[in-house]
Amino acid sequence: MSGRDMNALAQGLYEGTEYLYLESRINQVSRLGIRMKEYGIPVLEPFGGHAIFIDAKKFLSHIPKEEFPAQTLALKLYTEGGVRGIEIGALMADRDPVTRQNRYPDLETVRLAIPRRVYTDNHMNYVAATVGSVFEKRDRIKRGVKIVWEAPIMRHFTVRLERF
Repeated sequence: MSGRDMNALAQGLYEGTEYLYLESRINQVSRLGIRMKEYGIPVLEPFGGHAIFIDAKKFLSHIPKEEFPAQTLALKLYTEGGVRGIEIGALMADRDPVTRQNRYPDLETVRLAIPRRVYTDNHMNYVAATVGSVFEKRDRIKRGVKIVWEAPIMRHFTVRLERF
């Protein structure tokens, strides 16, 4: 590692052990989770210290698992309001290495990770409002996405998708 990288790592370790910083971060994530619940958004609880997880199976219950509801939701959040989330579900679970069949985990979530010391509470309110807006209009999302190309392993990094 370069000296700069080691200094950045050390600074992160110092900050990550400061009670006031940790309290502020955990409370910010918690406030976002509470706002999401106020909109009726199905989120996993308890809220983490770094992210909110949206239950995509409940959010888009009409989208079949074969159409990757969590990925569909992540794409919709980004196109609707620039809110970046990551699918943690069937697409990330990849295929069984022997049968090459898709794996469908019990949880199909979108993770909204909150980078440290980057966003304000106003940003969190915007994220909650954007997700709330998509939730109100979720019945307009008629179909999910399909894979048109994927790498043999770790497909979620380079997969190409199309809307149905």
